[in-house]
Amino acid sequence: MARDTSRDGLSNKALVYALSNFKPLWNLVQSYEPLKRKINKFFLNSIIYKIPTRPLPYSLMTLDPCIPGTNIPKKTDAYTSWDSLTDRTYTGRHLPPDPEFNKDGNLPEIKDLKVLFQKRDGKTIYSPKSTLLFPYWVQWFTDSFLRIDQQNRFKNTSNHQIDMCNVYGLTRKQTNLIRAFKDGKFKTQKLKRHDGVEEEYPLFYYADPENSIIDPQFEGLHAPLNDEKRQPPEKKAKLFAMGVERANVQIGYVMLNTLCIREHNRICDILSKNYPEWDDERLFQTARNILMVIVLNIIMEEYIFHITPYKFKFFADPEAFAKESWYRENWMALEFSLVYRWHSALPEKFIYDGKETPMYDSLWNNQMLIDKGLGALMEETCSQPGTRIGLFNTPDFPISGTPYTFIDATELASIKLGRQAQLASYNDYREMCGFPRVTDFNQITGDEYAQQKLKELYGHVDKIEFFVGLYAEDVRENSAIPPLVARLIGIDAFSQALTNPLLSPKIFNKDTFSPVGWEIIQNTKTVSDLVNRNVPPSDRKYKVSFNL
Repeated sequence: MARDTSRDGLSNKALVYALSNFKPLWNLVQSYEPLKRKINKFFLNSIIYKIPTRPLPYSLMTLDPCIPGTNIPKKTDAYTSWDSLTDRTYTGRHLPPDPEFNKDGNLPEIKDLKVLFQKRDGKTIYSPKSTLLFPYWVQWFTDSFLRIDQQNRFKNTSNHQIDMCNVYGLTRKQTNLIRAFKDGKFKTQKLKRHDGVEEEYPLFYYADPENSIIDPQFEGLHAPLNDEKRQPPEKKAKLFAMGVERANVQIGYVMLNTLCIREHNRICDILSKNYPEWDDERLFQTARNILMVIVLNIIMEEYIFHITPYKFKFFADPEAFAKESWYRENWMALEFSLVYRWHSALPEKFIYDGKETPMYDSLWNNQMLIDKGLGALMEETCSQPGTRIGLFNTPDFPISGTPYTFIDATELASIKLGRQAQLASYNDYREMCGFPRVTDFNQITGDEYAQQKLKELYGHVDKIEFFVGLYAEDVRENSAIPPLVARLIGIDAFSQALTNPLLSPKIFNKDTFSPVGWEIIQNTKTVSDLVNRNVPPSDRKYKVSFNL
């Protein structure tokens, strides 16, 4: 059954149609630099200005019962204070709390919503567009800036930048613990894969994994998250000392961190050769700047291009946006965190070394990467599909050491957080983002089973919650994500990536990165570029792509 598109909005339809068609025209536009820059600026601004720009008038501070003298409001009494405008340890929010919408009895029991995420008849729906690299990349790079404080979920531990803290650490102290302080490099070791060829990896975190004794040189670094409960000694022995507590969580994460560590050290070698007078500190800091901009460019030009159906490829253009009203200090919002919870993109099983393997086996299992090697694992990852983002497709393997399953710990926990934060309804967020409010379930999805379940649980479209509505929408043709997800990502991601200090007009130049570093940046466009220059010499090029 086709979805009723009458509530998509004429201007929204026109924008999507124009960008998703006329490929020869867009190719022509992109071949002429001045016109390309003007079109890029026009479309990026048209996306970002769909909602009010930062500063955000509210944060989750107003709901925190831990602050003396505050209570969770019984009425819509959120207000703006100097603290709520400046204390970024509290997560921001786009719309004020709506206690009336979240009052007891208005919404379904959270446990009853599990059916919306469970696979229908146990069947996995695979993506027709995305390889498994796509969900691996998403988890890896969002973990560097979407960091909810586990002790107080209204707060965060984020630097509010795409700063690659997953590689470099959250603080200077943590960064220093993983630096070699020689030639600008990270501490690394050589490990043999199954065919005896050596590759470069971070050092191991534990000196004595049997007794959970860490290597003294890493005292003060984040301990690998929950490894005490989850990991046998043989797995703990292979956990790496890396920037954040989640960096060892899954082989995709470890693979991308390892890739960046190798690239950083490779850049240091090039810089050292060309600028022998530079000391260790300058080599490290310049290599870090170069790598961060490379990743920002990949996000803008390869990753964003993959998730949209558009024929025009957006790009970072530092000089174009510095005077825009949205060019403000970054502050991650809760809605942005929830919009990036793409657990349904991860399959129950994947192919490893030619064999079907439970995805659960790839958690905290660095030996899988060590045995196979970075290039071969990347290529195998990119030879198989990820799964479709949306309802009825989240894997539900058990979480070791807890009574919970993956759906309980991810999707239902996200709904619970949305209610604790008293988020407004799905329809309210559609309206905020420039979409007409839906009036019927068939305007959200053409899937009759999904319509039926949503109606049974919520009764009326106005009662659908933000998180559920995000993933109830159908994915557009040749896109990787549903429309409201895409809109919010475009607004938040573009406005927060393009404000990175390294992309400001006075910084984005050869003086900052060096002429050699500038050339590296200009000649690196894809993840494939990074992989194929950071693997042992081979007779062939590894195939690496977000696209099937």
